[in-house]
Amino acid sequence: MKGFLIFFRLIRESFLFAMHELAMNKTRTILTLSGITIGIFSIISIYTVFDSMERNIRKGIESLGDNVLFIQKWPWRMGDGSDYPWWKYMKRPEPSPDDLKYIERRSSAAAASTFFVNTSRTVKYRNNSIESVAVMAVSQDYDRVMPFDLQDGRYFTPTESLSGRPVTVIGADIAENLFQGLDPIGRKIKVFGRKLQVIGVMKKEGEDFFGNTSDDQIIVPINFARNVLDIRNMGSTILVRAKDGISNARLKDELTGILRSIHKLKPSAENDFAINETDIISQGFDELFRVIAIVGFVISAFSLLVGGFGIANIMFVSVRERVTIIGIQKSLGAKRYFILFQFLVESVFLALIGGTIGILLVYIVTLFGEKAFGMELFLTAGNILVGVLVSSLIGLLSGIIPAYNASRLDPVDAIRANQ
Repeated sequence: MKGFLIFFRLIRESFLFAMHELAMNKTRTILTLSGITIGIFSIISIYTVFDSMERNIRKGIESLGDNVLFIQKWPWRMGDGSDYPWWKYMKRPEPSPDDLKYIERRSSAAAASTFFVNTSRTVKYRNNSIESVAVMAVSQDYDRVMPFDLQDGRYFTPTESLSGRPVTVIGADIAENLFQGLDPIGRKIKVFGRKLQVIGVMKKEGEDFFGNTSDDQIIVPINFARNVLDIRNMGSTILVRAKDGISNARLKDELTGILRSIHKLKPSAENDFAINETDIISQGFDELFRVIAIVGFVISAFSLLVGGFGIANIMFVSVRERVTIIGIQKSLGAKRYFILFQFLVESVFLALIGGTIGILLVYIVTLFGEKAFGMELFLTAGNILVGVLVSSLIGLLSGIIPAYNASRLDPVDAIRANQ
């Protein structure tokens, strides 16, 4: 109990001395602590921006489906780091509707699969028109593989998809700009020089981190698109969603076997298709953020170094101004560790004050983050803890030498120092 009281007394006295330094030498202390403030602000703001970017990126990637595989002609990552001539990819066939039929028939690990191609066209309704609208031509189960919400109407029926009926589901922005307040359901728009009946309007969702959105696109049945487009060389994709409890690796192995069988590839032949997954995107961004975070920390460390020297300077001055007090304390029986600890705690308190100001500045930035950066910023508890720990460490390291010098003073010499 006695030890606890001594410890509490040390903390209290050190805090009071730190406050005294701020009160008596405001300009000097503020200028000195600005280094710590700027350093902590730099580090925590970098981590906050990166964490927020990562959260938004992962949200965008998750919208693609973390259990969805993309069968395409081109891989998202060119090989595994080895030299792989691009012309080998060029010779590959595009995924076809026939590939989809075989996958639907043979796959036991797939919950749903769909074929799609996309293009852009001008969409018209009476005298209103919108240019360069994204047109998605999809097979029936697209809404099961890539679920989306409808604010009005419905999705295609199997009969409409199979027969290629001229029907469409449109994005919220298309509905708003094209019909200007009119109810779109049942009305006909003109695309590809053909009239399509609007049967559904997708719920407005806004852009994800990559700028993708369904608000400015329309969806049509693939069998309708085949009547007006040559879909064989349009960069087609087959999407396959795994069943619950089925890993992407297991589904990928199964699809590889099915596609090699469909394409009649020999055992020694290379795959003539790519099976991509969103994990590749995540890994690429993880590596990028790791490098940027290291660079940002190194740059911010210079501000912390300057702040550390500033706090050390304050502590040297504080020791020199309180030599007589230190001599009296030691003459009354104060141990060296008491003096040492007293100045170390004071140094840490000063650093924490600068660090806290830096963290508060970061918090203020997050309040205006969406307008300034175009995305919502989040100051996490983890980043706050990092700021506190780094501030404490800088204060501890900056105060070691001054505190050690104070603890080694001879009490008699110390009392006589200012006489």
